[in-house]
Amino acid sequence: MANLGQKYLIKAKKIIPGGNQLLSKRSEIFLPNHWPNYFKKAKGCKITDLENKSYYDFAGMGVTACIVGYSDKDINSSVKKTIKLGSMTTLNSLDELKLAEEILNIHTWAGMAKFCKSGGEACMIAIRIARAYSKKQGIAFCGYHGWHDWYLAANLTNSKNLDKQLLKGLRTTGVSKTFKESIFPFNYNDIDSFEKIIKKYKKKIGIIIMEPRREQIPKKNFLGKIKKIAKKNNIILIFDEITSGFHENLGGIHLKYNVNPDIAIFGKAIANGYPISAIIGKKKIMNNSQKSFISSTMWTEGIGFSASLATIKKMKKYKIQKSLVRYGKIIKSGWQKIAKKNKVEIMIYGLDSIPCFKFSYKNKVALSTYFTQEMLKRGFLANTSLATSFAYNESIINKYLKSVDKVFGEISLILRDKKKLILDGPIKHTTFRRLT
Repeated sequence: MANLGQKYLIKAKKIIPGGNQLLSKRSEIFLPNHWPNYFKKAKGCKITDLENKSYYDFAGMGVTACIVGYSDKDINSSVKKTIKLGSMTTLNSLDELKLAEEILNIHTWAGMAKFCKSGGEACMIAIRIARAYSKKQGIAFCGYHGWHDWYLAANLTNSKNLDKQLLKGLRTTGVSKTFKESIFPFNYNDIDSFEKIIKKYKKKIGIIIMEPRREQIPKKNFLGKIKKIAKKNNIILIFDEITSGFHENLGGIHLKYNVNPDIAIFGKAIANGYPISAIIGKKKIMNNSQKSFISSTMWTEGIGFSASLATIKKMKKYKIQKSLVRYGKIIKSGWQKIAKKNKVEIMIYGLDSIPCFKFSYKNKVALSTYFTQEMLKRGFLANTSLATSFAYNESIINKYLKSVDKVFGEISLILRDKKKLILDGPIKHTTFRRLT
């Protein structure tokens, strides 16, 4: 029997393409037909659905955005103050200047900052500024960088170009073909794949955009080598830290690896989920935004600025990133011990603050769906990846790991043909599909 959230989703799909605005929140990638889908309220690391059932969130904490915790009283207090005083006027918010100073103080290599509302916008702004400076159209990229034409255009040349970056099966329907053969993918920790495209297309390529870290640790000075080649060829290096930024350390993870780009972009965690993103970079490059038209009314709205200032203040006060990393290490260690105990083979990877695992079996997607299904019954929104939150504590994590142990025990029986794998609905989606 469908839950209330699924009933509303059926209605939503009739008037909202796909049912919502974000692929990463669609119930089909978690537990088709049975994911709660809508929330009534959220506090700390607990979410209450439309049927007043509460769950601990071990499925991403707002797609990695809410690292302080849901509805944090200090951040909310700052936002409420901004709303009370007025968040949008003919004049500018002073918090815009304060936030620029704050982020540039953390990243002393950068000289200027711009702000927008979403990660996709930040990527596009960074690309526009870099193009204005480099005067070249070609882009070399590694990782996930959003929904814009320039990124999806990689699949115009080869429909599988993006499969190794994060999401498989991304389509190019509606994408301008003018970008064809100007977007060149390379693989993380594969310097040969990077050098190959630079050698072949260096007259075209003026921009490199990449995630400095997602699932793998950079090996053999990978980031340093990328920067050296970029500098040698007068190519602008952009680090996309929409996901990695402010999770492992205060600021971009590139600071941890001591490799500074020409431009870096941030979002999600910098305001604990309130809509704001940042583009920072060297002054001589960032000033080129004045030579192009990059402007939007809602980028000046004040809530994001105040939320980000309050979030960074709290990060500093409580050294939040240390807790995120510590919690992630506890979870990774717990997964490893539980898997060994139950003789279930998994592979663990990802940032300590954004830990992931996957089952090492042919039917891994079915097993993953089963894991989510059974964890939900035990009061956890759970996937095979999560983002740690300051709202966690060791007691909550222990409850989570005890439930993981029970579900892994059941999976062990399934793998040994002592229990049948029974799903209450379809197997979850692992690629981009039409969801209406």
